[in-house]
This record gives sequence, structure tokens and C-alpha cells, in this order.
Amino acid sequence: MIHVCSLARLHQTVDDIGARHVVTLLGDGDRVERPAAIAEENHLWLRLHDISEPRDGYVLPDEDHVADLLSFVRRWDRRAPIVIHCYAGISRSTASAFASVCALNPARDENSIAQALRHASPTATPNIRIVALADRLLDRRGRMVAAIENIGRGAVAIEGTPFRLDLD
Repeated sequence: MIHVCSLARLHQTVDDIGARHVVTLLGDGDRVERPAAIAEENHLWLRLHDISEPRDGYVLPDEDHVADLLSFVRRWDRRAPIVIHCYAGISRSTASAFASVCALNPARDENSIAQALRHASPTATPNIRIVALADRLLDRRGRMVAAIENIGRGAVAIEGTPFRLDLD
């Protein structure tokens, strides 16, 4: 299963669920200490900002970032949970969790995954650029983007509550 949290809750979440893999989605200037239970090769750090259009001084999520994410989650052995986190646990991490479930369960309907995401996290507002790039890489033909648009923006929050998103 996939767990999503903020940077502030990373270490506690990893400890609580016994995770052995982590995906970090933070900018270059951000700092994160890899949890002790996570081997270096089981930690993917995607250095990008939570933007959907180019902005001076910021790293726009690109196809290489999303391809690295999909490759990493496909290598995950699933014997222990994986944690995907960003700064607030609301946008980059929720988009990446959604994309990961779509990649790992290609027969599962995008709308059912998006609805499960909304049920698990009322604050989830997936970064639409990450979703669109994953949609293209997974050949979902716009269905991922439409599914996220259908659930709408999440409730406004400073930090999301940690949650779990199941693969099935």
C-alpha cells in the first residue's frame, strides 16, 4: 500500500507503518533527512516544485521526473508499504500516489482511483502537471486528468493528514 504524508510527518509515518521505500518530492533548496529505516537505494528524491507552469527560479515537473517515479514504484517489491511525501502532503505527493496506483494497476479505472483518493484525503489537490505527464506516459489518453478534474480541488489546508491509498 501507498502512504502519503507531509515532510513534517515523514519520520513518524515511516516508523508507524514499517515502510522501506520513500519518494520525496521537494525543491533543491529543501532539506530532508532520510529515515533510518530507509536504505539509500530505496529513497527516490525528485527535486521539483509544486507548479504547473514555468516560473523563474522554480523547477517545473517534467517527463523525466515522472518517468523516474514510475520506474521506482514499479521496482518496489511491495513487501512493506511505500511512503510518498512532499512539503504539505497535498499536491505533489497526492498526484504521485495517484499516478503510482495507475501504473501498478493498469486495469483499474482512473475514476475509481481518484474517488478513493478523495475519500482517503479531503485535502488532496493533485498537481495537474504531474498527473498529465503520467497520463501520457501510461497511455491513459486523458482519463487520469479527467478523473482528477472530476474530484475537484480539495479542502484548503496548510498540511494534509497522512493517509493510505490501496492498489486494488
